[in-house]
Amino acid sequence: MAVRIGKKAASLSDSLTLAIDARYKALVQAGEDAVSFGTGEPDFPTPAPICEAGIRSIRDGFTKYTPSSGIPELRKAVAAAIERDSGVRYAPGEVVVTSGAKQAVYEALAVLLDEGDEVLVPAPYWLSYPEMVRALGGVPVPVPCREEEGWRLRADAVDRAAGPRARVLVLNSPNNPTGAVLERSDLAEVAEVCRRRDLAVVSDEIYDRMVYDGARNTCFASLSEDARSRTVTVSGVSKTYAMTGWRIGWAAGPSAVMGPLGNLQSHLSSNAAAASQKAALAALTGDQAEVGSMVGKFDARRRLVTTLLNGIPGIRLAAPRGAFYVFVRVDGFYGKRKGVEGSVAFCEALLEERRVACVPGSAFGDDRYVRLSYATSEERIRKGIERIGLFVGGLS
Repeated sequence: MAVRIGKKAASLSDSLTLAIDARYKALVQAGEDAVSFGTGEPDFPTPAPICEAGIRSIRDGFTKYTPSSGIPELRKAVAAAIERDSGVRYAPGEVVVTSGAKQAVYEALAVLLDEGDEVLVPAPYWLSYPEMVRALGGVPVPVPCREEEGWRLRADAVDRAAGPRARVLVLNSPNNPTGAVLERSDLAEVAEVCRRRDLAVVSDEIYDRMVYDGARNTCFASLSEDARSRTVTVSGVSKTYAMTGWRIGWAAGPSAVMGPLGNLQSHLSSNAAAASQKAALAALTGDQAEVGSMVGKFDARRRLVTTLLNGIPGIRLAAPRGAFYVFVRVDGFYGKRKGVEGSVAFCEALLEERRVACVPGSAFGDDRYVRLSYATSEERIRKGIERIGLFVGGLS
């Protein structure tokens, strides 16, 4: 007898980012000289003092359950870091520590949505947002943003997309996949739409410290008391401190939301890993100089990848100002060869022929583009983009 799969789970797609990364790793294991611009993972090691804090906690026997919403000292440190960076004040009890920021986004949506509720998702979007909404019985509604406008999120576009069932707006700035950093003035207008439409906001700010060219991240909750009252702010240590595998994120918001969110987590996963919480505490409270060093290196890579890509005829991109991605328009090459008709086929052919891994733009809601992560060395960037140039030259 075949096992019946529920409709919600059956409707979900695999993560194209992770699927591309798996194919890249298989090539490397087979001895191929492949270059990956795929996953959004810093290539730097976790700073030594953070690792030592995690190791020390294990040696000290800190390996048992913790409070499900996180150890008190880490919740306090998260609240202090948010206030330091954005001016928004949260009590430690308004913070829930999660097993990565992805879990925080999912849990926030879970406590805010009922079956059939609509979630506004600015597009291009991180590929997991619509899948999370569908898994919870909600309906994702894209809000289009345009490259010609620097991927601005316009308040009138949010207003037009907000139908009678609209319940939540998901924000992500600095943005994955475009690298756009939303302007405070635009967000203030969006906040007014949220107030008028009574929309809750889940603001994913996992790349908040990775901004360049004088750009500044705006914490949505900092815009007004009303914005704070309707916003769940999500972040974590994965990107800023090169701690992707430690799996520590958090959600911060009004107690009316965070109480149910903490209750939900107590049933889903209990607590985030004990040793990882101690390591995250060391990251937040320790010397921040290495963060500045990593961001500086990302900025140099950003400028390099932008310069090299702009030197390839037919390639187009808006210069990113945050995170560590470029969203590159390549649809001018579609149809130049039989079988290369969209972003998935483009990326498959690029990986097969030139051993370069990129992520199809279709995963992010726009098939005209592919995403490159420049979280890799300048040597690999040069080699990979040279191969991209050879690949598209062969298509022309």
